[in-house]
Amino acid sequence: MVLSMLATPFIIMYSNAIVMKLVSSEWLLQSLQMTTIARKSINANRHVIICGYGRCGQNMAKMLEGEDIPYIALDLDPDRVRQAAAAGDSVVYGDAARLQALIASGLARASAVVITYLDLPGALKVLSHIRDHAPQVPVIVRTQDDLSLKTLQAAGATEVVPETIEGSLMLASHALALVGVPMRRVIRIVQDQRDARYNLLRGFFRGADDDSVDELEYERLATVTLPMAAKATGKTMDSFALHEQEVRVVSLRHNNGKVGAVSGDTILQEGDTLVLSGKAEALAVAEQKLLEG
Repeated sequence: MVLSMLATPFIIMYSNAIVMKLVSSEWLLQSLQMTTIARKSINANRHVIICGYGRCGQNMAKMLEGEDIPYIALDLDPDRVRQAAAAGDSVVYGDAARLQALIASGLARASAVVITYLDLPGALKVLSHIRDHAPQVPVIVRTQDDLSLKTLQAAGATEVVPETIEGSLMLASHALALVGVPMRRVIRIVQDQRDARYNLLRGFFRGADDDSVDELEYERLATVTLPMAAKATGKTMDSFALHEQEVRVVSLRHNNGKVGAVSGDTILQEGDTLVLSGKAEALAVAEQKLLEG
């Protein structure tokens, strides 16, 4: 207490000098960091900027090296950067969410940017900088699941790769190949799903072992079977405008077990079972409309 009281007048007297010294040191540190990044990327052209150099980023770098495609990686783990750089990897310490770091990495000359870390706010910052300063550069973003798919696409992501869905897609492709489906057809099936932005795979039937999944946020699947008194019986799918509730009709199965066409002019019949995809609240509204109007 006494020491602090004695020191207070001196701190006040020299406060400007102390602040200027701290600020100048921080500025100098950032300046050196940007210089290091720029020095690493100065000769790079049509290169790939990898944001995050964890396992995913390092695997990406290995594949790029195998195809003789230049890259520069930014990462905030100093020990990882030190070890990887010592091994010859093109990685530097830097925050990809900062515009200065991206520009120093040669953003305007890059052929693509890949965001490998699972941080939505950070990814949105990177996308915002790129959209404002280099909109011609495509951006690929890694996510854990499809929850933020539309958000990232709206923010400017060229491609969004949800790990959970990609994992199930790869699992299915291996199974198809092992049971005898020709590899060319397997590749086509996988590509069709990617081209359709995983629409067929996004929803899922929730079970007792999915307690960790927040059903209010995630798209899910639900079945609705039409009884004789259902409002939808004898009417077309379009007449209920389920898309306005952001609900998709994934499939239709008639009472005789045959699969029906999913189109707007399809007339619904008694005993039809619709598989719907959407969020929990929207599904509840859609089911009520189909059954009660």
